[in-house]
Amino acid sequence: MEPKLPAFIVPGRVAALVGRLPQLPPALALAGALNLALGRVLPREQLEPLAGKRLLVRVTDAGLALRFALGANGFRPVFDRQPDDLRISATLRDFLALALREEDADTLFFGRRLLMEGDTELGLLVKNTLDAVDWAALRPALPRVGLRPG
Repeated sequence: MEPKLPAFIVPGRVAALVGRLPQLPPALALAGALNLALGRVLPREQLEPLAGKRLLVRVTDAGLALRFALGANGFRPVFDRQPDDLRISATLRDFLALALREEDADTLFFGRRLLMEGDTELGLLVKNTLDAVDWAALRPALPRVGLRPG
């Protein structure tokens, strides 16, 4: 049995610092990761309702607010002042636990540790897509610079 993620919260001073930094680098990293998964484990046609919609992922304890959208060429960061269609918020630990399949979206949602606001249909689409993703299928595509699990 693999060890579970320990409970942790990003220290407030770190979050305050990260919150002041430009959000472009982490937004580009998120869009890049999503694009890596797009077509491999994220079915493009299933995500079609997301096209042109603005999504915000807020990592509540880390001071990150990452806005992105799905366009014809994949996911891209957005920095305009348009309202977000869907906002998803959780701590860094809970997002990691979700990605590692240690927790599922329903458990986090009903435990009030994952918050989705805005277009409920989009929220349900994102939740169902996350539940269906085979994250292990991405392992061969990860670089060998310490990011590859196992």
